[in-house]
Amino acid sequence: MAERHPLFYPVIVLGGLVEGFGLAYSQMAKPEVVLAFLQLDDLGLLLVMVAAAIVIGVAIFAGVAVIRTAPLTGKEYRRRLKSMDRNVLVGGVIFGVGWGLSGICPGAGYASVGIGNYPILVAIGAMFLGAYAQGYWRARASADAGAGSGSAD
Repeated sequence: MAERHPLFYPVIVLGGLVEGFGLAYSQMAKPEVVLAFLQLDDLGLLLVMVAAAIVIGVAIFAGVAVIRTAPLTGKEYRRRLKSMDRNVLVGGVIFGVGWGLSGICPGAGYASVGIGNYPILVAIGAMFLGAYAQGYWRARASADAGAGSGSAD
C-alpha cells in the first residue's frame, strides 16, 4: 500500500464534519423534511442540492485545471466513466426506495444522529445490512463465475 500523506485522514474527518454540519444546517438531516421534499410538498431542498452541485462542479473543474494532481495522494486526476449497466440501475432503484422509505441517505443519517435523532440508528443499521448483503452477493457471483470458467469440456 502506498504511503499516505500525514494529513490524509484528518482532512477526511474535517470534510465529513463540514458535510455533516451542512446537512444539519440545511435541514437535510431531518427525515420529515426530506420526505416532504420527496412528496413535492417542500422544494427548499432542491435549492440546497442545486447550490451544492454548482459548488462541487466549480471546485472539480477548477481544481483539475489548476492542480492536476490530488494534493494528499499525488495521484493524477482522471475522469472515471461508469457505464450504465444492470447493476447501476438496480442499485439506484434500491437506494431510491430506501431513501424514500426512510427519508434519509447515509451521509444525512450520520448527521441526523449528530443532531439527536437516535431512532434513525435503525435505518443506519439497515444500510449496513444492505451493504453487507451486496458485498456477500458480489463475492458469491465472482466466486461462481471463477469456478465456472475453469472447466474444459
